[in-house]
Amino acid sequence: MDRRAFIIVVGGSILAAPRIVEAQPGKVFRIGFLTAYSNNADAPLFDSFRQGMRELGYEEGRNIAYQTRWAEGRLERLPELATELVVAKLDVMLAASTPAVLAAKKVTTTIPIVMTSVGDPVGTGLVDNLARPGGNITGNTTIIGEMAGKRLELLKQLVPHLSRVAALGFPGDPIVGVQMRHAEVVARSLKVEVFPVEIRAVSELDRAFETIVRQRADGVLRLGDPLVVPGRQRTSELARKHRLPTMANRVEEVEAGLLMSYGPNRADQSRQAAVFADKILRGTKPGDLPVEQPTKFEMVINLKTAKALGITIPQSVLARADRIIE
Repeated sequence: MDRRAFIIVVGGSILAAPRIVEAQPGKVFRIGFLTAYSNNADAPLFDSFRQGMRELGYEEGRNIAYQTRWAEGRLERLPELATELVVAKLDVMLAASTPAVLAAKKVTTTIPIVMTSVGDPVGTGLVDNLARPGGNITGNTTIIGEMAGKRLELLKQLVPHLSRVAALGFPGDPIVGVQMRHAEVVARSLKVEVFPVEIRAVSELDRAFETIVRQRADGVLRLGDPLVVPGRQRTSELARKHRLPTMANRVEEVEAGLLMSYGPNRADQSRQAAVFADKILRGTKPGDLPVEQPTKFEMVINLKTAKALGITIPQSVLARADRIIE
């Protein structure tokens, strides 16, 4: 092998190898994970973050250790769980969902917080602005508020005769109100009436759908909140029972049988959150790291559900789908 080939091979090997963390040799960094959801719902997000950290050279048992807290959809537990993580003297806290980050913000102004799966960090008061968030919080946003309007628009494309839509959500999550406001703006341009239907527990879904039917809705917009994943199966059953085309918030809902979802890949965002954590562990202040917005969105359609509801998906929409469930 000549010298030029040797340099190319060795250089390529170095670039391909995981980066070795040198921020503080010999130190074991402590990372906490706080979420409003359950282990069953958000474990994939946490696993994606851990994968991102491994790719950056952090290995459990060598230079990083994790502590996790799951609120299981009970938002009233978040302050206690956030406090437990603060007591653990973390180097960084990863918080998933708006309620989780709000709870973390209330109990610490010193521990860096990396947020993910957060809808509107400025509108909900988590950061001052996206470019220079200030304080101890940074991360990424799903822009779920703005997406509510886009998802309503897509539902109208699938169901052209759509005229009255129920927006189903948990009022205890501040991002639900943000989504509702965006949906109402788009609804006016579509000449569609949208009205809120509140649920505070999965057990209230049956009553909620009775209200939706009584109010003569011809479609449902499922807003993003901590009850989305635990209630996805029952929501799907009730939507099929009442023959209501329902626009989902997350892919898991479409897998459970709802018609369609549209939004950013949350697993990718969680993996990207590791980049924020790495920069902070190396000394960058979280307030100096701009909050990132998604640049890629995924459309998932359940064709089996569409057929059951008698809906013909336009070819223009099918061609844009990233995944079709048949």
